[in-house]
Amino acid sequence: MIDHLNIGVADLAAARAFYARALAPLGYVVLMDREYGVGLGVDGKPDFWISDRPSSAPLHVAFAAPDRATVDAFHREALAAGGRDNGAPGLRPQYHASYYGAFALDPEGNNVEAVTHRPE
Repeated sequence: MIDHLNIGVADLAAARAFYARALAPLGYVVLMDREYGVGLGVDGKPDFWISDRPSSAPLHVAFAAPDRATVDAFHREALAAGGRDNGAPGLRPQYHASYYGAFALDPEGNNVEAVTHRPE
């Protein structure tokens, strides 16, 4: 299951206006509005992000993991499969207190993440 997706945009304000209106019929609303990006979602969880922050990764996709051990296994296997480390498994309290994720760059440079939101 995909936890969230982030795409880069050249004009954050224009993209915010577009996606807020275009996704409204699907139940999406702006849930987080930060200096570097906007998170839209349904039922209080932002799962679609637009960002103007420059990134070396053309796309960011995060897969939902059931627990921290699975996040650790994802990171280990991603590196063993030829991915490049883009963030070791660990808590990311800047997102929220129990956000535990790991990041790897795939062979094309996309930022792939596994994340769990469960406290352990």
